[in-house]
Amino acid sequence: MDFNIPLGVEYTATEMVTKDNTASRYGSGLVDVFASPAMVALMEKAALNAVLPHLPVGFSTVGTEVCVKHTKATPMGWEVHSKAILHEVDGKKLVFEVIAWDKEGEIGRGTHTRYIIDSKRFMEKFSSK
Repeated sequence: MDFNIPLGVEYTATEMVTKDNTASRYGSGLVDVFASPAMVALMEKAALNAVLPHLPVGFSTVGTEVCVKHTKATPMGWEVHSKAILHEVDGKKLVFEVIAWDKEGEIGRGTHTRYIIDSKRFMEKFSSK
């Protein structure tokens, strides 16, 4: 199946840093700043939403690889933004450039790979487990 997703599609996701997405809550650190796992999740959300409008009904994507650097801490009460830009399409494989920033500038950057799936068929694999 050819999905015809244009290169360069992008989406920006935003969230507020709260106690729920800090390093101390995730267990990835002991301080109340935006957690690296939360930044990765925001990047994945941006990538998913960049391509979702271009997929047929019943299809979605799943993340398979994340390669990012989290270079700056963001305190509670600040907004964090993440933009995903589609840079490569190889059949069902989608590769994105992902960038995250707060009001003082970039806080993280990297790449993220997702694969297109037929959601029903994907979930059927787990019904027998």
